[in-house]
Amino acid sequence: MEFVIVTGLSGAGKTNALHAMEDIGFYCVDNLPPLLLDTFYDLCENSADKRMKQVAVVADARSGEMFADIADVISKLHAEGKRFKILFLDAKQDTLIVRFKETRRKHPLIGEIVSGSVEEAVGLEAELMKNVKTMADYVIDTTLMAPGELKERVTTLFTAGAGDAMLITCISFGYKYGIPPEADLVFDMRCLPNPFYVKELKPLTGLDEPVRDYILGFEVTGQFVQKLYDFLDYTVSLYQQEGKSELVIGVGCTGGKHRSVTVARLLNLHFAENGLKSSIHHRDIWKA
Repeated sequence: MEFVIVTGLSGAGKTNALHAMEDIGFYCVDNLPPLLLDTFYDLCENSADKRMKQVAVVADARSGEMFADIADVISKLHAEGKRFKILFLDAKQDTLIVRFKETRRKHPLIGEIVSGSVEEAVGLEAELMKNVKTMADYVIDTTLMAPGELKERVTTLFTAGAGDAMLITCISFGYKYGIPPEADLVFDMRCLPNPFYVKELKPLTGLDEPVRDYILGFEVTGQFVQKLYDFLDYTVSLYQQEGKSELVIGVGCTGGKHRSVTVARLLNLHFAENGLKSSIHHRDIWKA
């Protein structure tokens, strides 16, 4: 049975994530009180209905006082030997504040704040969720994500990443847009030759072969990439032994269009050729 607990900060995209999981065949339940997770897990495990063997459940701050027990409930599930994964949706607090003000929706913890301040409610929830975040198998930060990008990430995560094998996710990005907060490892490609300064290559991206050929045409690039392979082959094996569910590797250059995309593609291919589960996401490739 595949059982996923979806949680995280209000406004970070849990509803969109749940819709994405429903689209790929998960039986989805929204706003289940944490104290019922154990009972619901047993019902799914003992059910003869095949639909109940791939389940996603959202448990979050909407449960009110009952949500305070979620960390203890998760620890109890682990102690009982139950097999499940936790997907945590996160975002920067200032982004969440803007989202709540734009949608005019009420934060679920607003009643706990004497002043009625959205800012304080967002901060309180982030503090309450710290322990749960450390327990998560997958953390997706949606600060810079459009809804479609979140759907793509979740879909990839729970199709390519199904089962117990660790999933490696390569994210290309541009430093001028910020480092992906969910990245476990970050590598800087700004030391490599830059196609941006070649007139005919500037409008292209690392998805185009002329850009790839240009970057890989330099001896320094080949040496750099080989050393990166050697380091990651060793590092990935350590993460596998530790039992990590997902390893997120950020590959950055200035704008996230040329060098980072090219090297992220090479890494993704390298991992796949070595029999590892790997996916790729180009966060900033189409940004101006």
